[in-house]
Amino acid sequence: MEQILARWLTDWRHPLAIASLLMVAAIAYGAKFVYFESDYRIFFRDDDPYLLAHEEQQAQYTKSDSLLFIVAPADGEVFTRDTLSAIEALTEASWKMPLAIRVDSITNYQHTRANGDDLVVGDLVKDARTLDDAELAERRDIALAEPLLVNGLISEKGHVTAVNVRLNLPDNQREADAFTPQIFSFAQALQDRIEAEHPGLKIRIHGLVAVNKAFNDLATADASTLVPAMFAVVLLMLTLFLRSVSATLATVVVILGSIAVTVGFTGWVGYNMNQITVSAPTIILTLAISDCVHVLLLYLRGLGQGHSRVEAMVRTLRINVVPVFLTSFTTAIGFISLNFSDSPPFRELGNICAFGVIMAMVLSLTLLPSVMTLLPVKTRKGMGEEANWKFVDQVCEFAIRQRRSITAFTLVILVVTVAFIPRNDLNDSTEDYFREGSTFREVIDFTETNLTGMDTISYSLPSGEPGGISNPEYLRQVEAFARWYASQPEVRQVSSFTEIMKRLNRSMHGDDPAWYRIPDERDLAAQYLLLYELSLPFGLDLNSMVNQDKSATRFSVSIRAQKAQQLIDIEERAQAWLKDNAPSIAAQGSSVSIMFAHIGQNNIYSMINGAILAILLISLTMIVSLRSFKFGLISLLPNAMPAAIAFGVWGMLVAEVNLAAAGVYSITLGIIVDDTIHFFAKYLHARRVDGKSPENAIRYAYATVGSALFVTTAVLICGFMVLTLSDFTLNVTVGTMSATIIGVALVFDMLFLPALLLYFDKAPAQKV
Repeated sequence: MEQILARWLTDWRHPLAIASLLMVAAIAYGAKFVYFESDYRIFFRDDDPYLLAHEEQQAQYTKSDSLLFIVAPADGEVFTRDTLSAIEALTEASWKMPLAIRVDSITNYQHTRANGDDLVVGDLVKDARTLDDAELAERRDIALAEPLLVNGLISEKGHVTAVNVRLNLPDNQREADAFTPQIFSFAQALQDRIEAEHPGLKIRIHGLVAVNKAFNDLATADASTLVPAMFAVVLLMLTLFLRSVSATLATVVVILGSIAVTVGFTGWVGYNMNQITVSAPTIILTLAISDCVHVLLLYLRGLGQGHSRVEAMVRTLRINVVPVFLTSFTTAIGFISLNFSDSPPFRELGNICAFGVIMAMVLSLTLLPSVMTLLPVKTRKGMGEEANWKFVDQVCEFAIRQRRSITAFTLVILVVTVAFIPRNDLNDSTEDYFREGSTFREVIDFTETNLTGMDTISYSLPSGEPGGISNPEYLRQVEAFARWYASQPEVRQVSSFTEIMKRLNRSMHGDDPAWYRIPDERDLAAQYLLLYELSLPFGLDLNSMVNQDKSATRFSVSIRAQKAQQLIDIEERAQAWLKDNAPSIAAQGSSVSIMFAHIGQNNIYSMINGAILAILLISLTMIVSLRSFKFGLISLLPNAMPAAIAFGVWGMLVAEVNLAAAGVYSITLGIIVDDTIHFFAKYLHARRVDGKSPENAIRYAYATVGSALFVTTAVLICGFMVLTLSDFTLNVTVGTMSATIIGVALVFDMLFLPALLLYFDKAPAQKV
């Protein structure tokens, strides 16, 4: 069958190449439909319960999508005439930002005070340059005593402040993505203007819109740097290994075609590029090389042995067509198992890469033979033999001679490293998605250290009836919840509607501090609230904290930097407190932080199911293709162990598994089987066709494919290590762990697999 297929692929290579190019052009056309997504929502299913809870809050209250200006004066004091006038100017100008619906700062904070029997509501700071020192000190004291401001819009020491711009982003994700660059450009221009007018200020841009922009910038930067970097590595390695310019060019043609159809497929199926799927071209690039190297190496050797181009191509295809198909098929299975992920970008990455792998195989068997036989090749005696490195033969003899020691050492290493796997905590942190030292990570760290936390938890606490938020009993329960939360060590700020009601009660009693408490009567509380609302200027209504029918209030908590599990633990403690102390106002906590915390936790369990299915399918494939139940099981041992060792080493050194690490096993499982398939194909050919003994069959496998396995593995490691150049740490994790697993797998295939074969395959040599 292999001979017939190889002859057909060679005889029809030019028509097949033309058909392949037409296919590439048709599929690549879909690239015009691809655009970069930057919304954090892409990481969640449409029916994700935590996303739905978050969006329900967004619908009831002023949206929390925002852009935050972090303002730090050089002299470390916000309450100076120059800095406060800058905040006033920044606040006023921010209202003109595209899609802005509300701007909050310490200058336009609606401070209440008594004036006789009247309630006066107005900006905390107005015309800052006209204030004297005593007035500045007064404003400072008021701001630093206000729980709704401290660790939110002003630091505890009064040395850093913020201007928060709430935005009404479109619900349609593509429309929202289109507005992000406009909003950010406006913000940067405003930042530059204020800094130029006030040289003593340093302004940083934060908030969810800034996070989305940072995600988009990372994806764009990765697309423009990772693929070119990998191309440079590939050209160098192929040239050194194959020592043929024509072979290198033919490989580049296949790579470009594979990447083109991969990106085109992305557009045709309605996917878009994001921080995760942007790595797909780099992955496909590395996998396409593996197919090409195996085909080209034997082709060049055939030319060096005096065969014609056609016969040399028939020979290499006969030997490689089945292994290339099987390696591509098993690799695709591994990627398809990513569909078990709870996060859509990882499912999309799996489908894109699975399609790309199959297309790389098709082009390697159709386009590559045509291009290679058309390109000029200067034939020389011994061509291709340069790739048969002497040290590979030395490794072979070592593996045969020291098989017992290798087996014992491998088992010891396996036991030791696997023991560290339980040390891995499934933990994640949104801020850790950005590499330390990157521009946006510096903004995150500065804000976390000096002002407020990036993580929040919000609740829509129900009163049970329209207008019920004025009920003193409801307010006392909310106040008790606020006191409990404020006592938690991880909490930086609690933002509760009760603070407004207590302040109103105090102001309506002549600013007497003794009245800074919840009003005793419902009607009185409702009157205070109505009077306050009528006094608020346009754009600064209470909808950020109170829903339309006044049946619920938004309760928000700012959390110090926490990992995913710690954030979930905090929310679970809050739910337990509500259940025991205030069940009537119980509500699900939600926020972007909570969403990301849960997606990481859920993803590991869903990916375990995917990995189990992938193992079963790959096992069945190996058993059928090798026509042996025994060899099928043997082939899995050196492929299951590398991931276990890698996760054990990860447990020793890192001990935290994030959203990306959960999918690494599925990504690498199909890839690392490739080397095993090629090794087994040559080994069984020597055993079944040539009638060699197990030792000589291993020597034959080493001689025919050993060097190629080293090179393809080196290319794969380099390809995944290129991902570590990204500032997006999920890609760094995928790159680091995948490269580690692939490297360990090569060691197992070169050393442990021969030992297994010599132990289990003791049948005498028999030529079939």
